[in-house]
Amino acid sequence: MVTSSRSASRPWRSASSIPVRDARPFQPDRDTTATRIPLSEPAPTVPFGAYRPKAFAGEAVPFRVTAFREGHDIIGVHVRLTAPSGDVSLHRLRALGDGLDHWQTLVAPLEEGDWSFRFESFADDFATWQHAADLKIAAGVDAPLMREAGARLFEQAARERSRPVAHKRTLKGAAEALRDETVPDAAALDIVRDDAIAHGFAERPLMSLVTIGEQQTLRVERERAGVGAWYEFFPRSEGARRLKDGTIRPGTFRSAIKRLPAVAEMGFQVLYLPPIHPIGRRNRKGRNNTLDARPEDPGSPWAIGSAEGGHDTVHPDLGSMADFRAFVRAARDAGIEVALDLALQAAPDHPWVAEHPEWFTTLPDGSIAYAENPPKKYQDIYPVNFDNDPEGIRAEVLRIVLLWISQGVKIFRVDNPHTKPLQFWEWLIRTVNAAHPEVVFLAEAFTRPAPLLSLAAAGFQQSYSYFTWRNTKAQLEEFLAWISGDIADYMRPNLFVNTPDILTEYLQFGGRPAYRVRAALAATAGGSYGVYAGYELYENVARPGSEENIDNEKYEYKVRDWAGAIERGDSLAPFLTRLNEIRAAHPALRQLRNLAIHWSDDDAILVYSKHLDAALSPTGRNDTIIVVANVDPHSVRETMVHLDTRIWGVEPGTPFEVRDLVTGAEWTWSDHNFVRLDSFHEPVHILHVKESQ
Repeated sequence: MVTSSRSASRPWRSASSIPVRDARPFQPDRDTTATRIPLSEPAPTVPFGAYRPKAFAGEAVPFRVTAFREGHDIIGVHVRLTAPSGDVSLHRLRALGDGLDHWQTLVAPLEEGDWSFRFESFADDFATWQHAADLKIAAGVDAPLMREAGARLFEQAARERSRPVAHKRTLKGAAEALRDETVPDAAALDIVRDDAIAHGFAERPLMSLVTIGEQQTLRVERERAGVGAWYEFFPRSEGARRLKDGTIRPGTFRSAIKRLPAVAEMGFQVLYLPPIHPIGRRNRKGRNNTLDARPEDPGSPWAIGSAEGGHDTVHPDLGSMADFRAFVRAARDAGIEVALDLALQAAPDHPWVAEHPEWFTTLPDGSIAYAENPPKKYQDIYPVNFDNDPEGIRAEVLRIVLLWISQGVKIFRVDNPHTKPLQFWEWLIRTVNAAHPEVVFLAEAFTRPAPLLSLAAAGFQQSYSYFTWRNTKAQLEEFLAWISGDIADYMRPNLFVNTPDILTEYLQFGGRPAYRVRAALAATAGGSYGVYAGYELYENVARPGSEENIDNEKYEYKVRDWAGAIERGDSLAPFLTRLNEIRAAHPALRQLRNLAIHWSDDDAILVYSKHLDAALSPTGRNDTIIVVANVDPHSVRETMVHLDTRIWGVEPGTPFEVRDLVTGAEWTWSDHNFVRLDSFHEPVHILHVKESQ
């Protein structure tokens, strides 16, 4: 049935494409809602609101639908895709065999923009006849009737103009043979089972009772919307120097440029900067979030705005707007995109407070409410109230976003979007993407599932998630199945391992193995993942009673010895570099929906795989990765792992070769394998399944 499609002239890749044909729908019964061969639950879809599902260019998208008919006759299902350029393609779905009438195929759209798709179900007349004829002729039951029915069916197909001449010739000869009484039933059975005839009908099925589903839309965005290795640093710390008197001279955009080669060499593609704007002086926080800031304390970058300006200004300590543009250019030259923080809040001395007091919440005593996330208090930040002047706020935020786009920023990490109205984000992202479809918004939505998923549905290209707090095998299995399941139609997780606000107990007490395991899981489980600077130095000491680093960089400068740590062997940078090299070499790891959970006999050994079929891969080769991780950072584990090897086309019990992409070790595996994972030495296998020659 398959026509592989890696041709550069086609805006898609598929293992199930067939020649495009017009579909003539069966005349519906005007008195009923039900169609002749019902189609329901089409996907990809978004389960709430009039939102569009989304994919990124090159993503293997599952097109799924439920379809059935009465009785036992066989049906077929197609999906008809129309690319933004107008290219129309047809792809055959397969029944999943789950007993629930579910059908699916995978197609990787390559062209950015709005694709339309619709499902088409039909009675597969050849497949129905073939199934019946195979049983009856072999059993000597109604063989003459089966042979005559087949001959008529072949003649009907041979009259179709679109059918290739060679196939028509084969069908006419087969029809004559089926009617020839001198041809024994055994030879007629060979015609029923003829692969060439079946292949021709698979590509051009003989259809009746055609039912056409409703037109759907799929938004396809650029690859970076779904794939990327992110690195976060504070530019004021990069190039910072401790002076003889103990004070620190902060880094600037110009000094931070010197850190870019190291970030690029580690293989990171996106550099995320916390807010780069002037920082308020009123209620400024001191070290470790104290309320008694010293004159030399720089304050939190998220306390935006002072007499020097607000969201449209760069902090004078960092340099000028021209310096920022130079930084963006230098990053681009190094192969890195700069992502900028978009935090819609204000310090008490932000210009907005004086010019637009209505944009904030005034308490009964006349004071303005500061931000709180109990038990955390942010006395240095005023949250914006979006209800008093929504049009004015919309205009101002759009102006700010467009300003930074004009400075070369195409990615925005949005701070706490779940504390702002969903309608606002839907409007902003739609408005920005209409003029700048390349712009990507990442939601820092550490919140409940409903708002997290709603933000993704409303337009956010990526979302932070609960990955940081999912650490046991059971937790991770549930989480990975969730992010790679139906919600992947519209929610793309970015698996950050840590942030300036998040240093989990797992990292605090798991030692270096914990850092290694979490990085490996993040880099292999999701299409996008992120690391906050200091992770590679194993910074794991928390402020007592919190999940934040002691001496938090949010409130002070950090002077780090990157080169010295590597020389001493105290840096995770080489391992992060290797992870990003593996991601770059294996397209299966840059997908999300292909994640499959496998089994182990140990409650700390997590096993999953990612497979990408050759027809869907940019390399034109099958790519299969198996990850086996000891998620208990304090132990050595020995156990058996059990794999469903059919996922990558290997029958159970068949041996295959694997290579550990971290250590280089090679083994012969099958569907049941012994593993020993030592957290203190090598806690994770990242195995590449070698293709048989």
